[in-house]
Amino acid sequence: MAPVPSIEHYGLIGDMQTSAHVGKDGSIDWLCLPQFDSPAVFAALLGTDEHGTWQMGPDTAAVVAPATAERRYCRDSLVLESEWSTPAGTVRVTDFMPPRAGVPRLIRIVEGVAGEVPMVSVLRPRPGYGRVSPWIHGEQGRMVAEAGADALWLDTSTEQWEKDGSIVSAFTVAAGESVAFVLSWTMSHAAPPDVPDPDVALAATLGFWREWVRQCTYDGPDREAVVRSLITLKALTYMPSGGIVAAPTTSLPEEIGGTRNWDYRYTWLRDASTTLAALLGTGYRQEAQAWRRWLLRAVAGDPENLQIMYGVRGERDLPQERVLGWLPGYEGSAPVRVGNAAAEQVQLDVYGEVIETLYLTHRSGVARCEDTVVLHQRLVEDLAQRWQCPDEGIWEVRGPRRHFVHSKVMAWVAVDRTIRLAEAGALDVDPAALVELREAIHREVCALGFDPQRNTFTQFYGSAELDAAVLLIPRVGFLPADDPRVVGTVEAVRRELSTPEGFVRRYATVGEQDGVDGLSGDEGAFLLCNFWMVDALALTGRLEEARDLFDRLLGLRNDLGLLAEEYAGGRQLGNFPQAFSHIGLVESALLLHRLTQSPPPRAAESGTPPPCPADDVPHMSDSAYGWGAFLTSVRTPSSCVKK
Repeated sequence: MAPVPSIEHYGLIGDMQTSAHVGKDGSIDWLCLPQFDSPAVFAALLGTDEHGTWQMGPDTAAVVAPATAERRYCRDSLVLESEWSTPAGTVRVTDFMPPRAGVPRLIRIVEGVAGEVPMVSVLRPRPGYGRVSPWIHGEQGRMVAEAGADALWLDTSTEQWEKDGSIVSAFTVAAGESVAFVLSWTMSHAAPPDVPDPDVALAATLGFWREWVRQCTYDGPDREAVVRSLITLKALTYMPSGGIVAAPTTSLPEEIGGTRNWDYRYTWLRDASTTLAALLGTGYRQEAQAWRRWLLRAVAGDPENLQIMYGVRGERDLPQERVLGWLPGYEGSAPVRVGNAAAEQVQLDVYGEVIETLYLTHRSGVARCEDTVVLHQRLVEDLAQRWQCPDEGIWEVRGPRRHFVHSKVMAWVAVDRTIRLAEAGALDVDPAALVELREAIHREVCALGFDPQRNTFTQFYGSAELDAAVLLIPRVGFLPADDPRVVGTVEAVRRELSTPEGFVRRYATVGEQDGVDGLSGDEGAFLLCNFWMVDALALTGRLEEARDLFDRLLGLRNDLGLLAEEYAGGRQLGNFPQAFSHIGLVESALLLHRLTQSPPPRAAESGTPPPCPADDVPHMSDSAYGWGAFLTSVRTPSSCVKK
């Protein structure tokens, strides 16, 4: 069996409703149709070629020496070009998915560059995540693979035939010649799809991306890396609804051979909100408007039952998490999961991320929406009832709920941004009552979430563990960057969560034992947390160190500029590409550019922090912060139970 390609071996193409992973060898090993969270028709990424793939490249049986491949995106687009040089000549394959205007399509154009190159195409569709062998047959001169409700139509000008459950073509391209393959998906009971002109579709796809990139307002250093990340984030957007997936894959492991394998093909409020923040910061307002409409539809008239994640179309009822036992997993990393049990969790930080994005939307000049104003007010009212409750936190622990410091800080952010909007006249609420609530949250976090002996904020109240998420404290304005507690926290995270490569983990794991997150196993450096470290270093005046770390992170990207979730042992790990990682890249680039132009003073070394007397901390039973009936005790179980 051929070696399993590394995760960074893959490139991404997509139509903003689904996407495909294209390997350096020309093999498409992951494709879900018709949308991101649909069952895969190619699932070799999590198994073998028998679980579905589309191989395209020089015919190794006819070419004496192995081909060498180079690849690149065609300028600022999601059109991927792969080029093979062989003793017989040079050939280029252009892969893309046109922005959808009807049925989903994947188009591959094979062009002769020099000489004459024998080529082979082997399309092995396996719907149902690689479990189903379809009925392959010819129909009116076309080839179609049907299974249940799915029909895959393959159209090309060259001869094709069925062999061992695959659709095969063997052909030769000479310099100046081209052969196109068009794969279209329809419901099996629907009429056969039309066959588009591949060259017209290519021109339209390139035109779409060039026009979209033209709107980017960022012109600072590393613009190429920023633009590629923005294109990737746009590719993860489900265009019909405005929902944004966290990643287009499931179960790519955080540890090779481990069990930390999750399905990210859904819209997390946190991930989508921070994606929009990155897009807003680079000039993209239309996406913010679309996401705001998606938010209104998803939450509907029921913000008290806010979920942390939804389907790409705003679906509330998501599939139960289950294991696909027939797939061995990437490099044997089982189980392969679909669905995500985190949908039932309580994660209080999402209030902060959502309201922060609504605040940024207002500041960016997006027109006021009265329905969003009502939703915003109800979200804050609900948060006022629940902020003292324990939760599963940003990292979606599968152990006991705790009072995570990051969750409380983001609750503070939600209230703080609401106050700012109220003071600007954008919200009809009483800022005075909110100020009392904001101060109460701040006092509690400083007293219960801070370890004065080590001079660092911790992962949760009363714990000794650290969490890289607290690096956001200066970024969100909870404390100034030169506060000794912030400086001490940055130093502690760098010291205690470091990896052998000099990056940071998000929190400590304990190998075969269950850790704080309720899981066994380890993981690598969480890339988003390392971009947070860039920001924290920059904000505390250590710009040279921040720039050095940022450059090292840029060096982890694959040859196409893509990042997975984590990095360890010289390779990328986790679902790929990961929205979080690309969000971090964009936001760190923006911050470094701004601070380089107006550098902050270097923060003093950490010392004795200002006191946060316990007597100043609101008692858990105190409900007199100006919100009356909205505030309840953390000791009252009914207030902390997800409705």
